[in-house]
Amino acid sequence: MLRRARRVSRREFLKVSGISLAGATLLGVSGCGGGGEEGGGGDGEEIVFSWISDDTGVLPELIDEFNEENESGLRVRFREMPSDTGQHFDQLRTEFQAGQSEIDVIGGDVIWPSQFARSEWIVDLSDRFGDQEEFLEGPMQAMRYEGKVYGVPWYTDSGLLYYRQDLLEEAGFSEPPDTWEELQEMARKVTQDAGIQQGFVFQGGEYEGGVVNGLEYIWNAGGNVLEGDRIVIDSPESVQGLRTERAMIETGTAPEAVISYKEDESHAAFIRGDSVFLRNWPYVYSLLGSEGESNVEPEQVGVAPLPVEAEGNQSYSGLGGWNFFISALSEKQDQAWEFIQFITAPEQQKTNALDGSRLPTRTSLYEDQEILDSVPIARLGKETIIENTRPRPVSPYYSDMSLTMAEQFAASLRGSVSPEEAVSNLQRELENIAERGGEI
Repeated sequence: MLRRARRVSRREFLKVSGISLAGATLLGVSGCGGGGEEGGGGDGEEIVFSWISDDTGVLPELIDEFNEENESGLRVRFREMPSDTGQHFDQLRTEFQAGQSEIDVIGGDVIWPSQFARSEWIVDLSDRFGDQEEFLEGPMQAMRYEGKVYGVPWYTDSGLLYYRQDLLEEAGFSEPPDTWEELQEMARKVTQDAGIQQGFVFQGGEYEGGVVNGLEYIWNAGGNVLEGDRIVIDSPESVQGLRTERAMIETGTAPEAVISYKEDESHAAFIRGDSVFLRNWPYVYSLLGSEGESNVEPEQVGVAPLPVEAEGNQSYSGLGGWNFFISALSEKQDQAWEFIQFITAPEQQKTNALDGSRLPTRTSLYEDQEILDSVPIARLGKETIIENTRPRPVSPYYSDMSLTMAEQFAASLRGSVSPEEAVSNLQRELENIAERGGEI
């Protein structure tokens, strides 16, 4: 459970002055947040905010705080969206293409702004957004399209390597692996010594998370998808990256089941104590030691940058994160901006970091000692991870590109096509997407 703002706790600092959300049920989909009454209750205006379910519990409480404490009478109703990013995107696209959506504020993935902006589904926030320099440049860059700003970053994500520090030390390893080969060697020894079932788990399913994982193997082998406006994925480096990913299964380092794993399945294996290594996002740290869910305590776990193919390679991880956009169909854009200002303010981002282990997007919070003391990932993020993040191909046609990459990366991981075939297929198909779209 989250700590309430007025208890003596990490969140005692929080002093909000206006704004919050209540839970509700919409079209048969359960909402989260307080209040419990459809429409959010109260006599003021209501806006609808859409996002996925928040397993950390941070968002429901921030929503309640906004609804209970803002003086304008504005209330926010939460509409829960599919947790699968592709399904989430498709649902939004269907509503916007039909020109009918009740959503005012969209909680959206970092990869969506260019396509949403090009399709005129979200509004230009450039005139409202006066403090861009207070935000990390990577997340801000993802919010820009054709020189305009279309979203406000809430938290940033980066692929991380979690590892059982206690078990590595018992097996004689003083540092986490720098290369994938070292990871396999360590996993083999630790699983034997400690009787752990699995060496390494990650997200290999045919969905957006599988795309990010595949790209990380390619990047960390020296490959890429785009250089300027050219498709360059058909390269020896890309082949080697996908070959290494498949080798995780072939060598027994990772279980065969990772071909269908998403975030939940992979983090569950790690926090149960069934795996030595895990590739996942920062939120996992907040799950360690959770009563009834985790057999692994935070002090048993280390966090490091992702391994690379060979010594000397740059470690890259996929840039993730979620942001807030205002729907172009909304008739309450001023009210939507009021909520966005609250939820992305330093106080709320600090709460999200302390209670959700999510990396803030405001640069000042990386000097907040409470965050640095309580969220080790934030220390690692400022010094290493954030500088190593890499965006997925930035394109208004990214959704089509992603579907193609998801299919080929999954086929390569399953072994139904070779890495050479996968990158050759991708080179051809991504060029076709670019040609049909007229640009990347």
